[in-house]
Amino acid sequence: MYERISLLVRRPELSHAEFVDAWRAGSAAVGADDDGVVRYRQVLPTEPEAAEFDGLAEVSVERLEDLPDGDDRRDRREFLALEECAEFVGERTVQTDEVDGDTDGLYKHSAFLVRKDGLSHEEFLEYWQTNHTPIAREIEGVVKYDTLVPPDPESATFDGVAELYFEDLESLYDALGSEGSRDYDPERGAARKAREDVDEFLAIEDRPRFIGRERVVRDDRSN
Repeated sequence: MYERISLLVRRPELSHAEFVDAWRAGSAAVGADDDGVVRYRQVLPTEPEAAEFDGLAEVSVERLEDLPDGDDRRDRREFLALEECAEFVGERTVQTDEVDGDTDGLYKHSAFLVRKDGLSHEEFLEYWQTNHTPIAREIEGVVKYDTLVPPDPESATFDGVAELYFEDLESLYDALGSEGSRDYDPERGAARKAREDVDEFLAIEDRPRFIGRERVVRDDRSN
């Protein structure tokens, strides 16, 4: 499964509520109704005033060539500061899934990974998958854990994306810190071990993070 994640920033004259209304209205759900799209999700921040972005739009397809092109959707300019938005395309791997893929209403921590200086993308990927991912699978409270790797690393905005889902916000905050905090200091278990390990391969200050609640708008995977 391939996915495009759009990291959205609203126009400065709009409130967050006005942005949400515009985003959810009509064709503002860019790509949701396009042929080839099998899943479309919207993620809103748990604490909008502290979040680095106003929302995430996630479009999933079976084939990379089926990703819709949203650049010509004129209504995007009405509610987005396009020059401040970012996008990432990656291939998804499910690492842990205790919810059978049903993520509607779950709380999610999305980490947009930037490798540490001195590491090649290949070295970053090897460490992430071999050393860090087994630790992250064991973080307390995680009910689903996915990783995304760019098919074209040279042109990708980030080196990868890690998504960790929780059933309640308190468990997420305990393990991974609250919205708006780039750094955090979990006190126990695998969460603490994972936090210590990220310093080995990530540029923490360069990697955005987003905590939000997921809303599944479209899901045709069983059709």
